[in-house]
Amino acid sequence: MASSGEDISNDDDDMHPAAAGMADGVHLLGFSDEILLHILSHVPSTDLILNVRRTCRKLAALCLDKSLIHTVLLQKDYQASEDKVRQLVKEIGREIQQLSMAGCYWLPGSTVEHVARCRSLVKVNLSGCHLTSLRLSKMLSALQHLRSLAIDVSPGFDASQLSSECKATLSRVRELKQTLFTPSYGVVPCCTSLEKLLLYFEILDRTREGAILSGQLMVGQSNVPHYQNLRVFYARLAPGYINQEVVRLYLAVLSDRTPQNLHAFLISVPGSFAESGATKNLLDSMARNVALDALQLPKSWLNGSSLLQHMKFNNPFYFSFSRCTLSGGHLIQQVINGGKDLRSLASLNLSGCVHCLSPDSLLRKAEDDIDSSILETLVASCCNLRHLNLSAAHHHSSEGLGRHLCQLLARLRHLRSLSLPVCSVADSAPRADRAPAQPAMHAVPRGFGKKVRVGVQSCPSPFSGQAGPQPSSVFWSLLKNLPFLEHLELIGSNFSSAMPRNEPAIRNSLPPCSRAQSVGDSEVAAIGQLAFLRHLTLAQLPSVLTGSGLVSIGLQCQQLRSLSLANLGMMGKVVYMPALSDMLKHCKRLRDLRLEQPYFSANAQFFQALSQCPSLQRLCLVSRSGTLQPDAVLAFMARCLHVVMCHLFTGESLATCKSLQQSLLRSFQAERPALNVVIFPLLHEGLTDVIRDVPLVHLDEITLFKSRVAEEPPNLWW
Repeated sequence: MASSGEDISNDDDDMHPAAAGMADGVHLLGFSDEILLHILSHVPSTDLILNVRRTCRKLAALCLDKSLIHTVLLQKDYQASEDKVRQLVKEIGREIQQLSMAGCYWLPGSTVEHVARCRSLVKVNLSGCHLTSLRLSKMLSALQHLRSLAIDVSPGFDASQLSSECKATLSRVRELKQTLFTPSYGVVPCCTSLEKLLLYFEILDRTREGAILSGQLMVGQSNVPHYQNLRVFYARLAPGYINQEVVRLYLAVLSDRTPQNLHAFLISVPGSFAESGATKNLLDSMARNVALDALQLPKSWLNGSSLLQHMKFNNPFYFSFSRCTLSGGHLIQQVINGGKDLRSLASLNLSGCVHCLSPDSLLRKAEDDIDSSILETLVASCCNLRHLNLSAAHHHSSEGLGRHLCQLLARLRHLRSLSLPVCSVADSAPRADRAPAQPAMHAVPRGFGKKVRVGVQSCPSPFSGQAGPQPSSVFWSLLKNLPFLEHLELIGSNFSSAMPRNEPAIRNSLPPCSRAQSVGDSEVAAIGQLAFLRHLTLAQLPSVLTGSGLVSIGLQCQQLRSLSLANLGMMGKVVYMPALSDMLKHCKRLRDLRLEQPYFSANAQFFQALSQCPSLQRLCLVSRSGTLQPDAVLAFMARCLHVVMCHLFTGESLATCKSLQQSLLRSFQAERPALNVVIFPLLHEGLTDVIRDVPLVHLDEITLFKSRVAEEPPNLWW
């Protein structure tokens, strides 16, 4: 059974269903059809139709059951080659009603074009696929039942090449997700029945030749977009002025007439995005005419504004005030309405809201304690929260029985994903079971000189099992009360990745918060309580001494799929390598690993340990002044047959990086059609040009560091 598809609940065991034979004396085919269909639903569609179906008559019939072939998901099925996809469409194309090929960047347009044979399609996701205007026109012309579409709009797109039959199909589309790599309206003006519009702006300010792009390229390009039936408007912008210029053109129509049925309005913008007269008119119109259940606005539109006070909400399920200067007083009065029942709220993003748990933003300093009564009101009002992001801020708790942030969050028993700053989980007072942190031992001088560790207390071996979670820790108690947590992020308040988007690598970083000094191995070990944990991020934990807590996570968190570690322990020396190696032995379901650590040595020991992760598919290493052993990388790739993404950004020379990248592609590209290899010096001036060629699915999900909890509303796209 291919392990490249979506999550397989029993992927410890890679037995093919028909080859499983006897299990505890019971033949697999002896199970009821209902159970067998459930098992088969976890098999990648290409494997199901092209392999499993050919094993016996019973499976041949079951594999063609409507529940299995009406919806076909090819995203992250990295073994789906051109021939397999064409054969799959040939055999069951007429039965497919929902098809996702999102992120299938390795398939050429000539293969994607075969989607036209799936004439019963109602939903199709082609984000990340290569399609010209002419191919898109030919394909959509044949899909008369289509109601939901996701595509990329790349340089060279020409709406005038769309046929009348294609435009007729687009006129019936109700849901559109459009990723823009060039200034364009794309197919939006053709979609006259739109109810949901998702726009992802990934336009670079300059072309490869250095020419500056402008949104004025869109003038005269198409007719006015049709928003009269719109219910959901979502726009996410990558950094760059051109993306802001283009989104303003999309918003201009909304400012003239706000759709009466609009219930979700979300704009995610990094940095500053100035409010214009048109956007002010839009917001005023929304405040008068609509009641929203999901809201996200640029921080400059909210800061110092009374907008929230006038907005009407109807059973809201998602709020994002990321990076806004929203004070706790405004949060309670304008959003929660003085403790109003918000049991409908499922997801809340307060990342970067440094004052959101304090009554007044003007008088507060970063090191000041939070007002626990504000958090208490928030927890009581939003008792059904499933996703909460409080990262990128200093949320320090004062002493007081039951008033610590962790103790209050423990009441949110429905939480499935949580992002916290490292300093927020520190006990209010020094713990008796931990020696006081020595400031000198964590000093990180500027430059690349050797660091000296002073006054380090003795600590247990990572393999002794003595650094387990401490029951007296408020963080241990928090996790004990959230046993079903699936996604956890602990990110230092001052952490910034060395590899930001569209900019040169960062050479220096801010020192960690002083309170983070008391969060170390025992707190990391406490995470081992989360038996259902699937995604874990740990960044800027300076007091990790041996990494022994990582071993506890590897042993106990058997569902772990993705792991991101950044700047653990001392910055000048990687102290947790033995523990990490031991941890990886137990991560049998780990698929994604991102590791960011200065001076990291990606040697044979590391890659040998990583080779014990049989499900690994994607690896990203970011290490300023780090080194790697080319032979060890080649041996690792030869052993780990499912790895399709290998991104290594270190301190090695350009010649070494290019040679290794070419060797990997030459050795493994033929047998791994989706293979994406980028090996490049982290501090090289050409890094941004290299990054622009990385498939967006990898860049967005693993290569670039960011907090992902409550980043978007739940179920934004199917």
